[in-house]
Amino acid sequence: MFATRRIGAVIVGAARQKHTLPELPYEYSALEPVVSREIMSLHHSKHHATYINNLNAAEEKLAQAQSKGDISTIISLAPGLRFNGGGHINHTIFWQNLSPNGGKPSAKLTQAVEKDFGSWENMKNQLAASSVAVQGSGWGWLGYNKQTKKLQIATCQNQDPLQATTGM
Repeated sequence: MFATRRIGAVIVGAARQKHTLPELPYEYSALEPVVSREIMSLHHSKHHATYINNLNAAEEKLAQAQSKGDISTIISLAPGLRFNGGGHINHTIFWQNLSPNGGKPSAKLTQAVEKDFGSWENMKNQLAASSVAVQGSGWGWLGYNKQTKKLQIATCQNQDPLQATTGM
């Protein structure tokens, strides 16, 4: 019952190592003045770490329930696994998309955005418009739809991860 793509944990034989907080590729203060050191530290070392701790606890309970054949407990763990697993996946992606040095999108991404949205400005406006309705811990995403072979904007509630929720 493990995903084929793991972030922050390794499966070794039948034993599972616990998920760990990924290191940031920059210092907490690197995004100042846009994002303060305090906000980065709190969001990474406390907020993201809480998702990881709760995910590890839920996976331990899942393994125990599976070993006992306790289907009721297995089912009851699904929401916590989804929320905390999604929180871990989403935040791991989020940290990789921030940079103290700015950056430019690749030519391939630029070409796809222009083909599917007309311009970066149109894509950003559509993403902002769809994301503004998301409340709480929801996310707005620019994803790739493998079936249509196009970029697509999607929103996910709570900490639902994009791929597991939409297939993008």
